[in-house]
Amino acid sequence: MIPAGFVGLFFNDAIESLFGGQLLLVGSMLLVTAILLLLADRAKTTQKSVSYLDAIIIGVAQAIAIMPGISRSGATISISVLLKIDRSKAARFSFLMVVPLILGAMAKDLMSGTISYEPSYIFPLIVGFFAAFFTGILACTWMITLVKKAKLSWFAFYCFVVGSLAIGYSLFIA
Repeated sequence: MIPAGFVGLFFNDAIESLFGGQLLLVGSMLLVTAILLLLADRAKTTQKSVSYLDAIIIGVAQAIAIMPGISRSGATISISVLLKIDRSKAARFSFLMVVPLILGAMAKDLMSGTISYEPSYIFPLIVGFFAAFFTGILACTWMITLVKKAKLSWFAFYCFVVGSLAIGYSLFIA
């Protein structure tokens, strides 16, 4: 999480500028995600655990995935599998490594005043938090099962189609 935290803290303005009307960039990054997923799908399965060096490399992939159009979980899981890490361990590690970043981003927004709330909103915020938390656990469990059993090429195909449509739209219609 350290590389992504560094990028998020020191390059926030540059990153935010990439999210406005950059359909060509998004489409291109979806194609990058598709390629990563295809490469990972062809990797041999091993039982390797995540080492410190692997964690740094996966952290750099997560930092790059801040770019719009690159799937954070797709990039981190793909890089993990390419590093010969077991698919289920890769998926679990991918989902665990984002938690500190989410909490850090929330704390940064709360301290900067970007997020403000009124006392009357506390109950809906608590309900929303728990709904998101339990839905997230279900989604992570489902995704880990899917990564273990399914072919990543299906996700690659989806990214390729959507990325191509986005590129085509941005070049010929927009």
